[in-house]
Amino acid sequence: MSAFPPTSSTGKAIASPRATGVAAPTEAELLAHQVLHDLAQGSRTSSLEATPFAESLAKQGIRLAPHIVHRNPSVAKLYRMAAPQWRYHLANSGALIAYSTPKTGRSPKDKRVVREETTEQDVWWGHVNIPLSEASFAILKETAQNYLNSRDEIYVIDAFAGWDPKHRVKVRVICTRAYHALFMWNMLIRPTPQELADFGDPDWVIYNGGQLEAPSALEGVGSKTCVALNFRSREFVILGTEYAGEMKKGVFTILNYTLPRDGVLSMHCSANEGPGGDTALFFGLSGTGKTTLSADPKRALIGDDEHGWTDGGIFNFEGGCYAKTINLSREGEPQIWSAIRYGAILENVVYDPETFQVDYTDASVTENTRCSYPIEFIDHAKIPCTGGHPRNIIFLTCDAFGVLPPVSRLTAGQAMYHFISGYTAKVAGTEIGVTEPQATFSACFGAAFLVWHPTKYAEMLAEKIRRHGSRVWLVNTGWTGGGHGTGHRFKLAHTRAIIDAILDGSLDHVEFRPEPHFGLAIPASCPDVPPDVLDPRRTWMDKAAYDETVKRLAAMFRDNFAKYADRASQETLDAAPKG
Repeated sequence: MSAFPPTSSTGKAIASPRATGVAAPTEAELLAHQVLHDLAQGSRTSSLEATPFAESLAKQGIRLAPHIVHRNPSVAKLYRMAAPQWRYHLANSGALIAYSTPKTGRSPKDKRVVREETTEQDVWWGHVNIPLSEASFAILKETAQNYLNSRDEIYVIDAFAGWDPKHRVKVRVICTRAYHALFMWNMLIRPTPQELADFGDPDWVIYNGGQLEAPSALEGVGSKTCVALNFRSREFVILGTEYAGEMKKGVFTILNYTLPRDGVLSMHCSANEGPGGDTALFFGLSGTGKTTLSADPKRALIGDDEHGWTDGGIFNFEGGCYAKTINLSREGEPQIWSAIRYGAILENVVYDPETFQVDYTDASVTENTRCSYPIEFIDHAKIPCTGGHPRNIIFLTCDAFGVLPPVSRLTAGQAMYHFISGYTAKVAGTEIGVTEPQATFSACFGAAFLVWHPTKYAEMLAEKIRRHGSRVWLVNTGWTGGGHGTGHRFKLAHTRAIIDAILDGSLDHVEFRPEPHFGLAIPASCPDVPPDVLDPRRTWMDKAAYDETVKRLAAMFRDNFAKYADRASQETLDAAPKG
C-alpha cells in the first residue's frame, strides 16, 4: 500500500488508510474510532456448522471452510471489516465511502442472457439481451464460485425483492467486498430475524466475483467483464466489474422477466403518494429526475426506481434508494442530503482529506457519483412500500435538443407512442464511455433492463391506464432556450412547480394549446412558472433554428419508431409527430 492516499485529478483524496478527526454521528462515534484507528481484525464470524443455511449455501457450490462466511452482518460489522482497506473511508456525515474503480458505471455491452429452450421464445434478443450458451455460463459460474471459495472471508446477504407478499422473491447475494454486502443490504428488503430463520433456499442467486476478470476468450464473452443471467437456473454471475449497480439492475432485469409472465407490469419508475392516498408514477432513465422529484416532503415516497403494478395497485421492488449525488446540495435536495448518514454508502465521491467533507461538485472520479441508503432514511417514506392505482403518470425526459415543452398532456395514443419511444438523453457517467448528454431512445424508459419485447410492457401499461383512468404527462427536465451547449437546463424550481400543479390538479383547470410538430397539448399557464417557459419556441432567440431542430427531432422519433410499427396499434401510430 502506498504511504500516501490516492488522489483524484483535482488533488483531493478519494480514499486513504487513516481518518483522524472524523465527526461521525453520535450513534457511530465509538464505531468510527474502532474502525479507523484500531485496524486489528477484531471479532469475526466463525465458520458455520451444519445448519439449514450451510446446506443451502452448499447447493450454490460455496464451501464454509476454511474461509469465514458472514451472513447478513450488521452495518457496524460491515463498517469495521471495510476499514483495513484503502478503498473505504468514512465521510464526516457517517456514510461509508467506497470505490468501484475502474468501472464507475454499468457495462451494458457486457451483459449476457443464457439462450435455452424454456425461455428462448420470450426474450427480446439483440444488443440489449445478447445470447450466451449454457456451457459458457457454466464456466463463468464455476469461475466465480472458485474465486469466492478462495477468499479468506465472504459475505452472504439473504433478503427479498418486492414489497407485495404475493410477488416477493428471495434473493441471495454472495460477494467478497463489504461495500457490496452493505449495498445490497440497503437495496433489498431486509428480513426480520424470523424471516431469516425461515429463509430456506433462495429463489435467485447472485455470484459477485467482480474483482476477478472474466475469461475473455470464452465463447460468447469477448471481454474481461461479464454480467450473465440464466433464467432457467435462476442465477446471475458478475465478473470483471465492482460497480455495485450491476447487482441492483440484475435483480430488476430478473423481475422484468418473471413479473410480466405472471401478469404483473414491471416498471422503471419512481412512485409517491399524496396525503389523500393518490399515487403518482415517474418514468425516466437515470438522471432525468425520478429520485429527486419523487422525494417530495409533501408526499410519501413509495420508491425511487423500480415498481410493479398488479390488479391491486403498485409496489416497490426495493428496500432502498440509489440516488445520484453529483452537484447535490442541502438546499436543492434536502431529503437525499439528510439520508447520507451512518449506514449509507457514498460511491466514487471525492472528499477533503482533512475534514472528510465530500465535494459533490467534483466529478474527477466520475460523473456518476451515487449514494445508497435504506428507504426509511427518507423522512416521508411509506412503509410498507405499496400504493393504490396511480392517478397520474409522468414521463420524464431529458431533451438534449431543447425543443420539447417542460410539460404537456398526452392522449392515450400519445402515451403509448412516447412510452415505447422512451426518448431522453444518456446522462453523463451512468454508462461507460458516456461523458456528456447524448440524445437517445430507450424503449419503456429502460430498454437496457427489458427482457420481453417492448410492446408487451406497453400493451400492459395501456390496459391499466384505460382500466384505472390514469392521466399521463410528458415532463421535460432537459434543456430550454437551445440545445445542449447553447441552451440551459430547466430550473429545478420550475420543474417542481410543474409536478405540484399536476399532482394537486391545478393543470386540470387551465387552457391547453396545441404544439404543431408533436401534437402535444401545452398548458397556457402553470402556477409559479413564467408563461414564456411553457412554450419552447418562445425561449429560443433564433426561431428558425428552433423550427429546424424540432423538425429534425420529429424525424428521429419517426425513424426510431419504425422498428416497432408492425406491432403497434393504429391509435399509437397516429400519435407520431408530423414534423
